Amino acid sequence: MEYVYDDGGRKEAGFRGGADDCVCRSISIATGASYLDVYKSLNEFAQREESNKGRKLRSSARMGFHPKTTRAYMSSIGWEWVPTMKVGQGCKVHLRQDELPAGRLVVRLSKHLTAVIDGVIHDTHDPSREGNRCVYGYYRGRS
Repeated sequence: MEYVYDDGGRKEAGFRGGADDCVCRSISIATGASYLDVYKSLNEFAQREESNKGRKLRSSARMGFHPKTTRAYMSSIGWEWVPTMKVGQGCKVHLRQDELPAGRLVVRLSKHLTAVIDGVIHDTHDPSREGNRCVYGYYRGRS
């Protein structure tokens, strides 16, 4: 699968250094919204998170989001979740061009989200593991 380096506009927005911001970055890339706007919106959305004993920290655009919070945010902007794997089923879809639909996607992998646009990965690194990385599901804009 082709890969293109893309920080989603993070550097242009004035951010420096490293961050676990794959949720913010991939949403910015896939939706075409500015990194700063997505960053602010995600942090506002995280403030509404319910506390949970299993969660050590509240979600944040800089340090990552809990999957449930990410799903709620994506739904709020009109994107739908398409699961590709069920518990105990094993991997059915991999991060490969021929196994994902065309269009703009935010793809959930193990401990990572990445943007895929028409079969091309847009991220700060290539997370495909040479086409062997399992896809848990993806978000796509509603048609």
